[in-house]
Amino acid sequence: MSKPVLFDFFATWCGPCKMQTPIIEELAKKMGNAVEIKKIDIDQHMDLAEKYGIRVVPTLVIEKDGKVLQSLEGVTDLSTLEKLLKPLVE
Repeated sequence: MSKPVLFDFFATWCGPCKMQTPIIEELAKKMGNAVEIKKIDIDQHMDLAEKYGIRVVPTLVIEKDGKVLQSLEGVTDLSTLEKLLKPLVE
């Protein structure tokens, strides 16, 4: 089993994305290497945004073993992310 991956789809011009960034950084500190976090700028990676059906930024996508488990639009708080990710960590 692989570790969960959190994709953070954002845009540099997006105000709410700037609010999401410190939450993701805090999550990275708390969960360490248990979760892989990938920040994806939708303007530079339109192919990935299209693949994951991203319509709103910020959007967080949680994937494990190649399967999308959850997609969260808008700013998501730290406790919600921890509740979703902790059960996925071996």
